Amino acid sequence: MYRVLTVVAFGLMFAGAASAEDAKKLTIRWHGQSFFEVHTSEGTNVVIDPHAIDAFGRVNIPSADLIICSHRHTDHTRVEVIGNSKDCPIIYGVEGDQVGKQKWNEMKGKKIKDVSVSLVGTYHDEVKGLKRGLNSVIILEVDGLRIVHLGDVGHTLTENEIKKIGKVDVLMIPVGGVYTINGSEAKEVVEQLQPSRYILPMHYGTPSFDDLLPAQEFLEGEKNVEKLKTNELVIDTSKKVDHPTITVLQPGEK
Repeated sequence: MYRVLTVVAFGLMFAGAASAEDAKKLTIRWHGQSFFEVHTSEGTNVVIDPHAIDAFGRVNIPSADLIICSHRHTDHTRVEVIGNSKDCPIIYGVEGDQVGKQKWNEMKGKKIKDVSVSLVGTYHDEVKGLKRGLNSVIILEVDGLRIVHLGDVGHTLTENEIKKIGKVDVLMIPVGGVYTINGSEAKEVVEQLQPSRYILPMHYGTPSFDDLLPAQEFLEGEKNVEKLKTNELVIDTSKKVDHPTITVLQPGEK
């Protein structure tokens, strides 16, 4: 009997160890505006929409494995803040700077290390790019998650765009209006995309950066909101969730 119990206990310990080993953790850091780092469980660092805005402390990142810029505006393309930017692959979601002469960089499932990258073309305004040009939605598939960064989307989505974007686990969405969708429009887009795990507001006004509206309109009336005291979110990909959480991160500010 003792031998049987020992075998069972060993089996449970082995299963527990395997389960812990299978658990993957992915880290997301927000540096204000639309600037994110996605650090995968295998150590790959993807940087999205880097800026050099003084109000957020002029973030400098030593190195990245991939830099992605959703569109061509300078507060989303300051790749020089990444230490190895001259040697790092850079993907631009939009080709060309001049409004009216731009085109989307179409991409589906481009593999870089353990990350798969797709791009879906949208607009930076509500008049099909006539005011502010084109924008690309960035989709990362990694660690069993689909992470969607909407860039500076300026409109609610069409059925075709929703279909192209597909399943969403983590959504990074602008909510500050002025140059993008505002809080109420962002709520509509959340309903359209139905993210399963996290909703990360971005591109909004903060105490030291008031060029945009604050996140208040987007957060008003929402129940599942957590406000972290850090700019970092660690996701245990093995953990099941019942509902998405709006997670408000705190970037460093001057």
